[in-house]
Amino acid sequence: MSTSTRQKPPHVEKSATEDYPLSAVPRSARKPFWSLALLLMGFALTSTTLFAGGAIGPAFSMSQLVWVIIIGNLILGGYCGALGYIASQSGLTTVLMARFSFGNVGSRWVDFILGFTQIGWYAFTTAVIVQVLLELINVPTSGFWYFALVFFFNYAFCATAYIGYRAMDWLSRLAVPAMLILVAISLGLAAGDYGSATLAAPTGEMSMGSALAVVIGTFISGGTQATNWSRFADSGKNAVVATLSAFALVNGLLVFAGAFCTLVYGSEDLIKAMASQGILAGGVILLILNVWTTQDNTIYSFSVAGANMFRTPKRHAFVLGGATFALILTLSGIYELLPTYLILLGTVIPPVGGIIMVDFWLRHGGRFPKLSSRLPAINWAGVLAYILGAVIAYATGNAGIGIGPVNGIVVAAIAYAILYRLIPQTVRQYEI
Repeated sequence: MSTSTRQKPPHVEKSATEDYPLSAVPRSARKPFWSLALLLMGFALTSTTLFAGGAIGPAFSMSQLVWVIIIGNLILGGYCGALGYIASQSGLTTVLMARFSFGNVGSRWVDFILGFTQIGWYAFTTAVIVQVLLELINVPTSGFWYFALVFFFNYAFCATAYIGYRAMDWLSRLAVPAMLILVAISLGLAAGDYGSATLAAPTGEMSMGSALAVVIGTFISGGTQATNWSRFADSGKNAVVATLSAFALVNGLLVFAGAFCTLVYGSEDLIKAMASQGILAGGVILLILNVWTTQDNTIYSFSVAGANMFRTPKRHAFVLGGATFALILTLSGIYELLPTYLILLGTVIPPVGGIIMVDFWLRHGGRFPKLSSRLPAINWAGVLAYILGAVIAYATGNAGIGIGPVNGIVVAAIAYAILYRLIPQTVRQYEI
């Protein structure tokens, strides 16, 4: 009796190799809880969060600081967890979900703001790590070694993103436990120095609302794109718990570490604190792993957005192309002008998440249509709701009214819930 093996069509094999950039992740490719949790934790373990903690630490007493961190990270984790659940149920990335709420052409705006933000941060972070490393080993931060290390790290960090989820998963399994151990050791040593440190009285110069905005703003832009990995979850529960582990617990730990180091050592830079504690080698290891597990996620997000914008499954090409573009930004020095603009984009990105939530639960009853369904070129309800939410997020954030990104999410969600009922689609209703 002969048997035959059923072969998958070439385009299905290609989509799997490229991590399904233009399609839902099939159930057969889903991942267990610990795989997803460690990958998301690696994404959330980033140095920028330490600086956020350093910004709020001197303004509050220790008890007030703990409450700010708990409340802020619960809000952040709840938002990211809700998007993670939707991703696990649909198997789709944020940019693919945006086709339903923004339209086939309108979703390309989401591709642009998500993609450009990520590649800008990739360029900026590569420059920062090289400068920090050269300072730690007392080598001039310009000249041959700067250019050589920028070139090396720029492409080294994208290697795991090029391979895809499988490589990023294994990196996180090794890196996340190592990073958490190093942070715990450093915080333990800092706790020992806490009693003998000369602590300044809390300044009170930052309001509770502003502090919450800083905590939530540390990763709400990245959290909007965490669907790139939560879509691989094997259940909605695992997607939510894994996301909360990363964006509530780990992010909160880093905010606290940055704040605590500032109180004890006068600097939110945990790496420099570890050097003063006599564990410089651990600090260098933490720095490299910290940046690597965030950078590969960052350029992976860029590749997914690029693949959707140009409707091509060739995600690998966008990883390499994005890394090359980031290298140009870094070596040209333009990266120094990016942070302010990227923070602006980070403010106006979260309303996208609010619109997607309403689109999924209210408009489609918890089940997205097929991507092959007929879609309008522009879903004006989503576009108008986004513009309103983004303006509110920017205006209230600058005025110190509430929490800018959260205001934008709420306003965009409410506006979309109203507008999608009032504005008719330009094509027939989706075929669900």
